[in-house]
Amino acid sequence: MDALLFAADAPKSPVDDAINSWFDPIATFFSNIIFFPITLGPISFPFVVLWLVAAALIFSVYFGFVQFRGFKLSLDVVRGKFSSKDDPGEITHFQALASALSGTVGLGNIAGVGVAVALGGPGATFWMIIAGLLGMCTKFVECTLGVKYREIDENGVVYGGPFKYLPIAFRRFSKPVASILTGIFAVSILIFGVVGGGMFQANQTFAQVRTATGGSDGFLAGPWASLIFGLIFAGLVALVILGGIRSIAHVTDKLVPAMAIFYVVSCLLVLGINFSQIPAAIGEIFAGAFNPQGIAGGVVGVMIIGFQRSAFSNEAGIGSAAIAHSAVKTRRPISEGFVALLEPFVDTVIVCTMTALTIIVANQPSYREDLGAGEIGGVALASDAFATVASWYPVLLAIAVALFAFSTLITWAYYGERAWSYLFGRSKGMATVFRSLVCIFVVIGCIASFSKVVEFADAALFLCAFINILGLYLLMPVVKKEMKKYFADRKAGTLTDPDTMDAVPVEQSV
Repeated sequence: MDALLFAADAPKSPVDDAINSWFDPIATFFSNIIFFPITLGPISFPFVVLWLVAAALIFSVYFGFVQFRGFKLSLDVVRGKFSSKDDPGEITHFQALASALSGTVGLGNIAGVGVAVALGGPGATFWMIIAGLLGMCTKFVECTLGVKYREIDENGVVYGGPFKYLPIAFRRFSKPVASILTGIFAVSILIFGVVGGGMFQANQTFAQVRTATGGSDGFLAGPWASLIFGLIFAGLVALVILGGIRSIAHVTDKLVPAMAIFYVVSCLLVLGINFSQIPAAIGEIFAGAFNPQGIAGGVVGVMIIGFQRSAFSNEAGIGSAAIAHSAVKTRRPISEGFVALLEPFVDTVIVCTMTALTIIVANQPSYREDLGAGEIGGVALASDAFATVASWYPVLLAIAVALFAFSTLITWAYYGERAWSYLFGRSKGMATVFRSLVCIFVVIGCIASFSKVVEFADAALFLCAFINILGLYLLMPVVKKEMKKYFADRKAGTLTDPDTMDAVPVEQSV
């Protein structure tokens, strides 16, 4: 998740200023509601963080910490051990995981982690990992339900995720309540998909590429550079999203592993250059988690900073990932839950931790200094760490950022399209209209910044968490029943027996 990481650094035009000025009171009012602060002594944090982390802990206890008991099973499922070519759906388990990861692994894994380390010290890394491990169970629950209540039309196109299970969860209140809550969820996903996932990602891709090519003195500094770049970038996006989830999956199942390996190897190079600092850095992480010095709020303060970074990074509890996972080829909904729990592990436990460790070992003791420039300073810390390998190495960071942004954009375009289809119908014409809008906003994003509009979209996304997690609580028993049956069939050795497989139910929208 990459919300608002660089908005303050984006160039402003008179149009930007006019729109931001008009939209400012709206965005501020909405953000203050969604990110309602809780104050504990000298520290303050958004209530939504507590809502997300508490849910992850409750789910972990309720399901017996299935993320640890079923980790090996998750690896078996994602590599297709129990799959059949006749399973209904559109994409493989691995493609579903890659598609969902492309929406979560992004700029927040670099800039956001830098800020967490700078503000919370190395100890924030420990609590970030703990929250990521707990969030694995939230993904397990929501993605199981995304497949459980999906619908596959006559053309083999899948419609699933929260737009299917939320109406079922809230139906016990009443049909109108179910329709209203699911509708609000869909509108929120749609707003973020177009603005936060489209316009903002394009804006940051252009900003990073321009910086890497010389900034204001480079060849992208001309008055028409942003428009030309935007048109080219929109063309690349169109080539991918016009084919729907199958096309997106074919791109992400290659792009996500490649960019993850590229980034992790780059971090390993930094760690190798600074090898002598690694033991001390690991010691600081554990010591800082329980005995932080100079951190506002002490242990609680550093814990919250770590939890917040994790919650804002892996999207566990938002419900968005269940949209991608629902398209998987499977007859057993719970199987995709096991695949989905790998997401926070990759996003937070591996990628975020690699960023944090790289910054700590390469920038001691400069990461303790006041950032001053907020999230922008988070990227600067990572860039400084990469520069310890070679002066030109930060260019690789810019490439990684561009790849992360592109992958996030195409996946959120799909999420937004599913919200669009829920609100306006499933016709090919309506899908084409939405995809065209995404491409238009990509071009606009490269030209303008509209920071307050993006701030509004950011708040809209986290509104989803309140609605989605309430639905997950109501449907927990359904997932537990599926889990027990799956473990029983695995013990009996009948996971690949079609006669014992549950049919995927088809549920109509409320």
